[in-house]
Amino acid sequence: MKKQLDRAVLITDADRSPDDQFRSRQIRYVTMMGIRAACVVAGAVLVSVRPPWLPLWLILCGAGMVFLPWAAVLIANDRPARTKAERAASAAARDAKPQVTLPQHSAEQAEYLTIDLEPSETGEHWIPSDPRDRKEG
Repeated sequence: MKKQLDRAVLITDADRSPDDQFRSRQIRYVTMMGIRAACVVAGAVLVSVRPPWLPLWLILCGAGMVFLPWAAVLIANDRPARTKAERAASAAARDAKPQVTLPQHSAEQAEYLTIDLEPSETGEHWIPSDPRDRKEG
């Protein structure tokens, strides 16, 4: 009985608040930029120490300095991943909604509407139904 009371139960399917989402994106961005700064410092230390395989280490540090800012911006601007419940609800809504399709007819079955009007007294072929559209004069 004690174990059941200690567990937190989620009673809503609402998304995290925008402030929480923003905070987690900030943490990811600062973490990645911290790793980039560590690459810069490590590159400077490696050049002064000259360990074996120095070019390989410098290439790795350089790749971190170049690609981490790009990845950090992409990840920081990305929306949070959808949960399983959100994906399931989206799939259920997509499956529940019937797909509307237009009836298919062959060219022989198609009926075409032809409008054939007699000229009016004024010589116009079209008589507007709204009196404001009629030409005066």
